[in-house]
Amino acid sequence: MTHYTGPLLTRATGTALLDAVGRGDAIWRGSLDLGRSTGEAHLGPGHWQWRDQHYPYPGKLKERTLYWWDGEAFAPVSRFSGSLIKLVPTEWDVPTFEIDGIKMLPSAKESPLDDARRKVALVEPRGKRVLDTCGGLGYFAACCLEAGVAHMQSFEKNADVLWLRTINPWSPDPDAPVSGGRLALTHADVTDAIAGIADGSMDALLHDPPRFGIAGELYAQTFYDQLARVLRRGGRLFHYTGNPNRLTSGRDVPREVARRLERAGFKAELALDGVFATRR
Repeated sequence: MTHYTGPLLTRATGTALLDAVGRGDAIWRGSLDLGRSTGEAHLGPGHWQWRDQHYPYPGKLKERTLYWWDGEAFAPVSRFSGSLIKLVPTEWDVPTFEIDGIKMLPSAKESPLDDARRKVALVEPRGKRVLDTCGGLGYFAACCLEAGVAHMQSFEKNADVLWLRTINPWSPDPDAPVSGGRLALTHADVTDAIAGIADGSMDALLHDPPRFGIAGELYAQTFYDQLARVLRRGGRLFHYTGNPNRLTSGRDVPREVARRLERAGFKAELALDGVFATRR
C-alpha cells in the first residue's frame, strides 16, 4: 500500500497556521508530518502551499484528532468498519491509535515508540529472524529495523489498522529503501498464519495482542504451543499483557500468561508491562 505524503494537521498545527495568516505572515515554518521533518508552508490569501501542493485553510479542528488531506478536505484519520479505528496524536509526536475509544498503545508517560524500543531490546533483535504476531502501527518493527534485525515477519489482521499505517509517518514502510527488504508485512490472522511457519525458524518473538477480552484466542494455550514450536531453543519472547486491574477483573492476566508459557516450554518471568520468556 502506498504511503501518504501529504500534510497531517493537529489542532495545534492548524491553529499555528491560522495564527500566522492572521498576522499577515507569508511563510509558516514547522512540521506537518508529526515531527519527522520541518519545512515551510507558503501562505496566500485563500490557500496555502506545501511541497508544491495547494490546500484550503482548515476549519475547526478537534483535540485528540489527526487530519489528512483526502483529496477534497482535511478529514479525521479514522475509519469505521464495525469498529471505529482512529489515529490519535500525542505530546510525543508519535501517535497512538484507538479502537472504539480504547487506547491500544501506552502514551501517558513516554512516546509509544520509546515504549516499544524498551520491549524490543529484551529480545535483542540484531542479526535475528523475528516474528511480530500483531503488527499494529509497526513500532516493534521500526525498532527492530533500527536495531539491525536480519528479517522480520509481521502479521496484522485488521485492514483498517493497515490503512492507518499508510497515513502514519512513524510506521515503517516495508517497501522503503531504509527497510532494505528486511520487513515482511502480511494482512492475515496470525492464529491461522502461524501454521505455515516452520519449526524452530524464528530467533525471537514479539507478541502484542489486544486485551484478553477482545482477542482471547491470542492468549490460549494452543497458540502459545505454536509460539514455542516456531521459536528455536534459547530464543527470546516478549508478550505484552498490560496491567489490568485485578480488583475489577478478578484475574491476574500476566501471571496466567506466564503459567501458560511455562506449560508450552518457556522459562517465563514478569517484565515491564508483560512477560519475558526464553524457549527451553
